[in-house]
Amino acid sequence: MNKNIYIQDLGVKDYKETWDYQEELFDSIIQLKRRNRNENLSLQTPNHFLFVEHPHVYTLGKSGDFNNLLLNEEQLTEKGITFHKINRGGDITYHGYGQIVGYPILDLDNFFNDIHKYMRFLEETMIQVLAEYNLKGERSDGETGVWLDVGTPFARKICALGVRSSRWVTMHGFALNVNTNLGYFDHIIPCGIRGKAVTSLEAELGRKIDIDEVKTHILTHFTTIFEATLIKEKVQI
Repeated sequence: MNKNIYIQDLGVKDYKETWDYQEELFDSIIQLKRRNRNENLSLQTPNHFLFVEHPHVYTLGKSGDFNNLLLNEEQLTEKGITFHKINRGGDITYHGYGQIVGYPILDLDNFFNDIHKYMRFLEETMIQVLAEYNLKGERSDGETGVWLDVGTPFARKICALGVRSSRWVTMHGFALNVNTNLGYFDHIIPCGIRGKAVTSLEAELGRKIDIDEVKTHILTHFTTIFEATLIKEKVQI
């Protein structure tokens, strides 16, 4: 098993361009796995982790409801927001400036064959990151992601998760609101869940948060939880 993970920070990058890059990495791992099987080889499959910040975009998961987008095409254009129907799980969410998006593209054969466990490990990573800021992140039954004040009228989501997997290879991932303009969530029903708010580190702590500091915490806890080794790689797109 190969638990080395190549890390790339793409900076600010268009959603579709990044999605295409994810697909390229995702497909290359699957092709290598097929080659191993067909040719009776045992070549190691790589793992990747992409950090990115997207310009304003709404994405709708493969089983999501278009009615959870509250703007029409003209309004999206006026506000400078793009929209994509994509192939991850989950419903609608927002990506934008001040938000850390992470895309682990892992061959789970290198770790464990359990997609439920994988999702819980991603959540646990975020829970540990929030603890660095003295915030109690929690899971909410039946609602994927990481929340604050679960079980109260003040429950609010701070990190959304949505993934795709095939042949135990993952793509897509998580979006952690750090210094995010939460007003953009007013134009959707986030994750298709009515009556619950969205928050950010900045909103909770009352100050701007250093994005690079948060990324460092994410990688530290991700590495520990997944028992992985990180290898920094130059951006290739």
